Amino acid sequence: MRLYTKYIKKYGVVFCVSLFFLTLEAVCDLLQPTIMSRIVDVGVAQRDLNYVLSTGGLMLGVTAIGAVAATMRNLLSTYVSQNFGAQLRSDLFKKVQSLSFENIDRFDRASLVTRLTNDVNQVQVFVNGMMRIFVKAPLTCIGGLIMATQLNPRLAVVLAVVVPIVGLFIYLNMKIGFPFFMKVQQSLDRVNGVMREYLSGVRVVKAFNRFDFEVDKFSHANEELQTKSISATRVMSIFSPAIMLTVNLGIVAVLWMGGLAAEQGDMQVGHIIAFTNYMTQILFSLMMISMVFNMFVRAKASAGRIGEVFAEENRMTWKEQESLRGDGKGRIDFEHVSFSYEGGHGESVLKDITFSCLPGETVGIIGSTGSGKSSLVGLIPRFYDATKGTVRVDGVDVREVDPKLLREKMAIVPQKTVLFTGTVKENIRWGKDEATDEEMELAARMAQAHDFIERTPDGYQARVGQGGINFSGGQKQRLSIARALVRKPEILILDDSTSAVDVATETKIKEALREYAQGLTCLLIAQRITSVMDADKIVVLDQGELVGIGTHESLLKDCRVYQEIFQSQIGKEVQ
Repeated sequence: MRLYTKYIKKYGVVFCVSLFFLTLEAVCDLLQPTIMSRIVDVGVAQRDLNYVLSTGGLMLGVTAIGAVAATMRNLLSTYVSQNFGAQLRSDLFKKVQSLSFENIDRFDRASLVTRLTNDVNQVQVFVNGMMRIFVKAPLTCIGGLIMATQLNPRLAVVLAVVVPIVGLFIYLNMKIGFPFFMKVQQSLDRVNGVMREYLSGVRVVKAFNRFDFEVDKFSHANEELQTKSISATRVMSIFSPAIMLTVNLGIVAVLWMGGLAAEQGDMQVGHIIAFTNYMTQILFSLMMISMVFNMFVRAKASAGRIGEVFAEENRMTWKEQESLRGDGKGRIDFEHVSFSYEGGHGESVLKDITFSCLPGETVGIIGSTGSGKSSLVGLIPRFYDATKGTVRVDGVDVREVDPKLLREKMAIVPQKTVLFTGTVKENIRWGKDEATDEEMELAARMAQAHDFIERTPDGYQARVGQGGINFSGGQKQRLSIARALVRKPEILILDDSTSAVDVATETKIKEALREYAQGLTCLLIAQRITSVMDADKIVVLDQGELVGIGTHESLLKDCRVYQEIFQSQIGKEVQ
């Protein structure tokens, strides 16, 4: 409940106004059988046409008021539910964005998509229905019981039997249904996960001709969703006919008892007609209440899944401060740093790493696949926090700094190139929103991207497909480098960002960086030893351990792992 307090404060007044119109509509509906009873028992029985016309006019007026109230209720309920749904979805997306990688890793990506879409929609539908029929149903049911009891207490005995039985059915409906709909939502997560995995790896699927395998995998997830949905619907579908049967039996009992009483002169025909109408209203109300609980069960399951995300506390904490303090501009220090994923409970990826990157220094980081290179640099912008030891930027422990302020000093070219749907210009400006055309062109030239951009028909206005699908791997890497350079950061991290670029182009990029990076701390992760040979300092990692640090020449003499990398790539014996 605490989760939705802000929405109650924002939309509570409009919600209550909607309930007022809904109540007015329900009152108008409840008055009609009584008015009809008077028309039959007085106007028709006494052949009083004036009474029939005047009371019929009153009934028409009540109907008109109910129609206006229903229209206003529909307008307000649509306004509240749509705005509530949009804001809830936006707040949930902001919450996901605010979480650290460690928090996000606790959720399956497909599950987050389902929570942002289907689960929010389930809650939104429930809120909309609550202001349209869900509140009206119990009002009509209770009002019908009161009006029917006042109209004829003898026939109300039937209601005393019918209502508790229906109430029991509704309780069982909710009690049994909730676990089933939780399983339905989890199955929907799996369907989204299979589809997301296929779309992200569609080229690999086509290359290996694995269509049948993917179809089988999707079919299995889809059939599981179908089975769970059928099971849930089958369980819930038992109760609606049971409720309808119970109420219809009640109506039969009313007609039977009323017919006997009318034959003996103890009851008026109008009362029987009105009571039957009230029983019909109660029937539909109870059916609506049953449907309410069906939707409530779904909404409750979805609200719980949304609440799990909102309840996730960001494990990264920091002290409030306006900016980084310290003497070194772009200095980075690793002090006995160890790190493991899964909140420090997994196997250590980094073990007791200690070294420094001085301002303006270019530091190469090399090692075999899985040696911890990307994990190491991921600690600098606080994608994760070190399990042990300290990472400092400008002499300040990064755990004391707001990650947003920390990342403003940096630009990162990730190992997996990511481009966004839009134009080339918009993608480069991701690094700096206010960048001028001259700054963008300079960054593109340094990244060796300007020439191929100009060769496209639309130049910098050329469209970028989803994920940069219409550019080659090397072109995407160069656009990513341009995006980082236009930011003019104090710290530049290039995570194997030239792996898809030919050696000649890589040399040109390095020459441009050397001129551009004066006073800039640059960390260069690479698989190719030629990419880091001319760095001021080279850090060699092996299975998460720092096994060598120094210049190319010194490492060739003293570091066995570096010698092996050199020999395997260059093919010369190290003396």
